[in-house]
Amino acid sequence: MSQYFDIGDETLWNPSNGAARLFLRYVRLYEEELGVPSGFGVMRNDECEIDPPVFETFVNALLHWHDSRSHQVIDALSHGFTATVLVLAERARIEVRWPEPSGCEGRSDVQVPMPGQPAWWATLRESAGALSRRMPV
Repeated sequence: MSQYFDIGDETLWNPSNGAARLFLRYVRLYEEELGVPSGFGVMRNDECEIDPPVFETFVNALLHWHDSRSHQVIDALSHGFTATVLVLAERARIEVRWPEPSGCEGRSDVQVPMPGQPAWWATLRESAGALSRRMPV
């Protein structure tokens, strides 16, 4: 069995039931953490409709949230989810706005501040590219 994440008649992802269930649980967690809706509807009859404008806001809020932290454990916990969201954003033709590097000021949950372009940018882009090849449409 599998489930479908769709925008209109276009399927963006067709994962197994377990992967879909886990992903949607992460979506709800990050909606709460970010304080913004994700654009992912309820899974009904093995289909989840995505609202593109709401999803775009969510994707960019997630990247901003990610940039405002510099904590290895938080990075490790959020990395796979964020890479998966980036794959779906690319497939949905969402405009991803990578935040300007924030340096150290204004960051929360800082473990070890790293000035300059965050390493997570390159790592996430690489992970999303590799993951995309493994996410069935």
